[in-house]
Amino acid sequence: MRNIIILLSSLLITCYTSAQVPSGGGNRPAGGRSQMAGSFYGKLIEAKSLKPIEYASVQLLQNRFDSATKKRKDVVVAGMLTKTNGEFRLENIPAFGQYKLQVTVVGFKPYEQNVSFDLKPNGGNNGDMTTMMSALDKDLGNIKVDIEDKVLDNVTVTSSNPGLRLGIDRKVFNVDKNLVSAGGTAVDVMRNVPSINVDIDGNVTMRNNSPQIFVDGRPTNMSLDQIPADAIESVEIITNPSAKFDASGGTAGILNVVLKKNKRVGYSGSIRTNLDSRGRLGFGGDINIRQDKVNFFVNANMNQRKSISTGTTDRTTLIGTPNTFLHQTDRSISKGTFMFLRSGFDFFLDNRNTLSITGNIGQGRFKPTSESDILIDSLYSTVTSSFSERLSNSNNKFNNAGAMLSFKHLFPKQGEELTADVTYNKSKNTNLNLVSTDYYKIPGNTFLSSFKQQQNGSGSNDNIVIQTDYTKPITEKSKLEMGLRAQFRTVDNRNDFFVVNSAGSLVYDPLLSVNYTSTDNIYAAYTTYSNQIKDFGYQLGLRVESSDYEGILPDKDQAFNIKFPVSLFPSVFLTQKLKNNQDLQLNYSRKINRPNFFQLYPFTDYSDSLNISRGNPNLSPEFTNSLELSYQKTFKNKDNFIASAYYKNTTDLITRYQEKEINASNGKDMLVNTYINASSSYVTGLELVSKNKMTKWWDMTTNLNLFTSKINLDDPTQPEQDQFASWFGKLNNTFKLPKNFSLQLSGEYQSKTILPPGGSGSSGGGGGRGGGMFGGGGGMFGQASASQGYVKANYYVDAGIRFEFLKNKQASLSLNVNDIFRTRRQNIYSESAYFVQEVFRRRDPQILRLNFNWRFGKFDPNLFKRKNNKNQGDGTENMNMGQ
Repeated sequence: MRNIIILLSSLLITCYTSAQVPSGGGNRPAGGRSQMAGSFYGKLIEAKSLKPIEYASVQLLQNRFDSATKKRKDVVVAGMLTKTNGEFRLENIPAFGQYKLQVTVVGFKPYEQNVSFDLKPNGGNNGDMTTMMSALDKDLGNIKVDIEDKVLDNVTVTSSNPGLRLGIDRKVFNVDKNLVSAGGTAVDVMRNVPSINVDIDGNVTMRNNSPQIFVDGRPTNMSLDQIPADAIESVEIITNPSAKFDASGGTAGILNVVLKKNKRVGYSGSIRTNLDSRGRLGFGGDINIRQDKVNFFVNANMNQRKSISTGTTDRTTLIGTPNTFLHQTDRSISKGTFMFLRSGFDFFLDNRNTLSITGNIGQGRFKPTSESDILIDSLYSTVTSSFSERLSNSNNKFNNAGAMLSFKHLFPKQGEELTADVTYNKSKNTNLNLVSTDYYKIPGNTFLSSFKQQQNGSGSNDNIVIQTDYTKPITEKSKLEMGLRAQFRTVDNRNDFFVVNSAGSLVYDPLLSVNYTSTDNIYAAYTTYSNQIKDFGYQLGLRVESSDYEGILPDKDQAFNIKFPVSLFPSVFLTQKLKNNQDLQLNYSRKINRPNFFQLYPFTDYSDSLNISRGNPNLSPEFTNSLELSYQKTFKNKDNFIASAYYKNTTDLITRYQEKEINASNGKDMLVNTYINASSSYVTGLELVSKNKMTKWWDMTTNLNLFTSKINLDDPTQPEQDQFASWFGKLNNTFKLPKNFSLQLSGEYQSKTILPPGGSGSSGGGGGRGGGMFGGGGGMFGQASASQGYVKANYYVDAGIRFEFLKNKQASLSLNVNDIFRTRRQNIYSESAYFVQEVFRRRDPQILRLNFNWRFGKFDPNLFKRKNNKNQGDGTENMNMGQ
């Protein structure tokens, strides 16, 4: 009798669901831009014995308007029978709506519960993509069924997935809606992200300092120009991270690149290609398959690039006799190809335990060439001049590989979870550079001599991160979080220099060559406590970190060790909800920035005779105290406005410094670039971000940042930088046009700005010495200390247009162009007691790129099941799940 009841229940659920769900509800193509969907899951247990209840009928109902009867009625959205362990999971549930969970089982009273997803208006989950995705996978906990009904509290649902979600502690930028970066790299994405500045070489700064670059919440060896824009789901900007995050790199914040991965039942994917105005091609595709307990995904991209850079350098050197004036012009062309492959799977052991494995491979092959004309005037009473032509030919390669193994356990109590993961990243690079210089006598351009030099470089970077986190809700409005983390990094680098003699043979130059190995280990633990008292919320956190560093110079048979003792990093976040959808937050955190190998390297690097450098092994880490006050207002039409006033004070700031020395080889004066700890520095500013729906067809995001900074060197031999206020503004417009067209127009203006400490920023992530993938060109001398120079004003405008076609807009064609008016440039002025210099560069203006994208997919939980496998397993066979 029991088996007959079970069979009839399963049959009734199947038939009723198929009859009630609107046609096509479970088979909508991925290209249809359907609304977000999530899952409800839980476990049925007996109230007294706590034993699991098997074969219980679980249905999810939604009250809808019936066009036939002109009345509202409950419609079955999803349903199944519980498994033998009492578990159930209802997939592909539309995120926006109120639902009723209905449970019936022989021997127990019926059970009903109103359910919905924990999403908040206007991306109100603080704009946190991780929180958003967790909210769409809702654990209903252990549901106790007895003679007593237990109805849980209602949870409201209203949300959207806009191009930019603004939270009071972070901003989340949705890449899919960014037309101007299609077919490009993460660098192109960052140019449209609020709070972020990007120079022409792809170096990023956040509030005039270099942020930490994460990929999927973990450190990476990849630089931003090695990550395809089409592989990115979103970018999270965290300006003042709490104690839960790394204490390192504290002068800016965290830039977290979230890569694409879908978890919806069925399959989905896309195929894309692009062509730019320099004849460079790009191809890519991705697919995601989810069925039963396994979710599999793969993403592949291949892109060709041709980068052209031009520049000039004017420099007057004020040391030695006589003084000299140099004028240099540069033109660089870099051609190359890079590939990116990412794949992985999630294995759902059961409703509360998930094992995930993700891997990625990236590689690049590129050949930059650079031509430089150098004119040097020796400023005697009668000026004498010399002229040289320099040609540089390089052959560079890089290979990146990474893997992540993670485990997630959800406890029956809502919000309680334990995660553990291991992340491994490895990168290798090889560089061969042949530099030929011809010298001429002026006037007459008489050839004097030629000099050839070859550099063979190679390096590797291994990085392992082990981390575990635990979240424990104490009450409905308070929770405790804690975690442990260890990071182990090993860097090997070798640069061998050779002089090419008249016979064409290579003669090794040990003075210029560098060979080193370094290890860097960091150990950390943290805990945070959060609580909400009516409209007032607070989070108190404390992080403990220690580290050790070892550098080995095998060729010189020397080593140096630096141990950084245990340091404490507190954080405090206070939030007050005001009337009329307003929030006010005050937060404080303490961070550290430890010196890297090149800043510590104790020997002089003569590899560039015009830019001699040396590290300082006596450097101390710098500590930053950050304070930020933020105000947020959400309007009735979902417009959003955030104002943030920030102040960062740094002690022992690591900054570049120049000193004059005597060259032992020729007895002449020379400038050596090194690093020192400045006594202190500060950055303070006001940032405004506004997201407005101007009309039904026009969305606009504006960002204005007004700031100033000051570095105190306490060195009378160095000139003080005049302090001045700087600002930059960003404007991003999106227009929905008729006939499935959409247009994006974005621009940025940056005023005269003091140089960030140590240079112009960081490309992030990569551990190599060469910087970005397509470098080259520009001045030979680099920049001076941040206290001695500034970047002149700069602006640019980008645009993109997209046309969507086919059924459900599955396909699209888009055309984007960067730097429409050819105004994006880099113009740096710097001076000291020893020189005055101005460097001007321009790179890749007015590039057009045509993109094609075709999306496909079918969200059907029965897609891969055998037709003859009826009424088995979880009872969802032949059920057409609505969205």
